[in-house]
Amino acid sequence: MHKTPPEQALDAKAALIPPDRTPARRVALVGFGTVGRAVAKILCERNDGLLRLTHICNRNFERKKQPWVPSEVIWTDDFRAILNSDADIIIELIGGLTPAEELVRGALNAGKSVVTANKQLIARHGPDLLQLASANSCQLEFGASVAGGVPVLPALRTGLCGDRLHGIAGILNGTCNYILSRIETDRIPFSEALEEAQARGYAETDASEDLDGGDARAKLSILALAGLQVRVSPGDIRARTIRPIDAIDFDYAAELGCTIRQISRADLKESILFADVGPSLVPESSPFGRVQRNLNLVLTSGEYGGDMAFLGAGAGGDPTAVAVVSDLMFVAESLAAGPRPHRPLQLSSPKVSCDFETPWYLRFLVKDQPGIIASLAAILSAHQLNIDAVLQNPGFDKNALPFVITLEPCRDAQLHPALQQMSALPFALRPCLCLPILC
Repeated sequence: MHKTPPEQALDAKAALIPPDRTPARRVALVGFGTVGRAVAKILCERNDGLLRLTHICNRNFERKKQPWVPSEVIWTDDFRAILNSDADIIIELIGGLTPAEELVRGALNAGKSVVTANKQLIARHGPDLLQLASANSCQLEFGASVAGGVPVLPALRTGLCGDRLHGIAGILNGTCNYILSRIETDRIPFSEALEEAQARGYAETDASEDLDGGDARAKLSILALAGLQVRVSPGDIRARTIRPIDAIDFDYAAELGCTIRQISRADLKESILFADVGPSLVPESSPFGRVQRNLNLVLTSGEYGGDMAFLGAGAGGDPTAVAVVSDLMFVAESLAAGPRPHRPLQLSSPKVSCDFETPWYLRFLVKDQPGIIASLAAILSAHQLNIDAVLQNPGFDKNALPFVITLEPCRDAQLHPALQQMSALPFALRPCLCLPILC
């Protein structure tokens, strides 16, 4: 078969490797965006002989070429050229489900290991793809798909695999954490904090996936797969939006010794996975309460090892690229050790529930009139719900009066019908904002 000059150069380079040394693993990169570019930069600057970038695949690649990429690297816009190449490992950094799923499945079926940062792909198809990789004696690594700059997934899959984890909770979306911490710091409106996040590049023009919890619940699904050994679809995890949160909520939260963060949590109890994503009150002194700006934090709870914490930058080209290259090194070293036996995945498929039992924060906005507290208390009492405290700061317009009721611990399912009744009362200007209080 006729070989192009770049391929000839790669063969000549490989021929220089001493016979007693394992040749560098050939790496093909698909996707040359912010993260892909950073990954390529790291690979091109490495000189340890473990990894060698051989192919880059991207649309309109002629406009993407960089002078620091070695001339022997082959550029293409054809996925099939990558699948038919002699690359040992393929990096998928195009994101989304189409055509990423087709590419990853094709690579694994061809016996090529895959490293990806694609959270949507792993959240929806991770178990099947892991099984496919094992059946074809190759590997699928996805450490950059959650909290890119924080090595939590490798820790769950290797460092903590000897423990029996039963709980995972985290601040998994840097955009939401930036917005909420900005409201907390300067008591600015939600809309202003969102505009600032967009101006700084932390939030997309359409930030719905972040604000409404879609991004975080996909990540929680992956954490549950890696840490709790369960199969759970992101769509089965309830996601609550942070949009109703306003500065007044931080005032009232502070009176309770708390602040507000978007928290993703999953607790495995026998055959039920309790899972939820959304804004929650957390103690100011807690690890979650101290996380500012766009950082990520993941806490795990294990039967033997107790609690572990992982904190760091969850996004950005360089931190995510480091996670991708770390996965590459792990795969390369595993390949050098020889093929691994096929072992079917041992995953459970528990029932998924959001029926946590916690104390609750209820913030009302009402047109003031006599008997409001009595009406609310009657509904709460009818549903066997106990009031813990009532908070009402002075100085607000009586035609749009915010105040708070906190409840003693109760189940989500017990509270929901009471909320529906209270929101229908004539003095209620909008539905009650209901947040769990995580002590």
